[in-house]
Amino acid sequence: MDFKLPLAPLAMALALVFACGAASAQDAGTLRKIKESGTIQIGARDSQIPFSYKLSADSAPIGFTNDICLKIVDAVKAKLGLPKIEVRYTMLNSTNRIPLLQNGTVDLDCATTTNTTQRQAQVDFAPSHFVTNITAAVKKSSGINALPDLNGKNVATVSGSTSIQLLRGARKSGTIEVNEIAGKDTSDGFLLLSTGRADAYVLDDVQLAGMIASAPNPGDYKILKESLRQEPYGIMLRKDDPEFKALVDEAVNGLMKSGAIEQLYSKWFLSPIPPRNANLNFPMTDAVREIYKNPNNKGV
Repeated sequence: MDFKLPLAPLAMALALVFACGAASAQDAGTLRKIKESGTIQIGARDSQIPFSYKLSADSAPIGFTNDICLKIVDAVKAKLGLPKIEVRYTMLNSTNRIPLLQNGTVDLDCATTTNTTQRQAQVDFAPSHFVTNITAAVKKSSGINALPDLNGKNVATVSGSTSIQLLRGARKSGTIEVNEIAGKDTSDGFLLLSTGRADAYVLDDVQLAGMIASAPNPGDYKILKESLRQEPYGIMLRKDDPEFKALVDEAVNGLMKSGAIEQLYSKWFLSPIPPRNANLNFPMTDAVREIYKNPNNKGV
């Protein structure tokens, strides 16, 4: 016998299932969840060099933010008195990272998420571990030397990113009028630029530097010096879990106070990194030095 729910009640039932999943993950507490399962779920990315990326389809993610999260895992092990914790990765993107964190699929989002006041209404953030500038990468042969030169051009962005919001804000204010082409992720956005379908790619300067350094012809590109906005990156975790939040904050603050964060920075931004042994040569900015000196999780 076939039985079909009407669409409206079915939608409500599905919403209730997801809501209950998120509520149960929070009610149990992340530390309790980890202790009972013996695992921690980390949200990662495929291609956010040098923060979170994979060398092959079957490899575990590596990168600067991933290393910070593994230090948090060490702190969790010590807190719970466990000899080991299995780390399981889920590859996320800009559109699903918050829902999958909220419903308990992942416990930490360890990539390049900008800490914004809008997102703070949905999730908590660890102390910021990086500050970036939103700008554009172009081909040197394009004749584009400043942001106003983007007027009338095809500009690539990433769906769900803050850069796309900033670009739209500039369009509304009449500052820049462009034809927007959205890539599904950061590597897809760079592909739009490298293949000539886009004249520029608007994103965080450090991510642009990472993709250019890993490109077959890095000398063909340049990053504009102007900035649409400075943005802090933060590791996301679920709201309303003060015990886990305190542990995460203590672990990240400890890296900054001990100077260990500077060693990680040197490893990923000032040294050759996989897969091409390229060196980003991206010195620490004054804004980054400031958040290491005075850790905070202020949003923009």
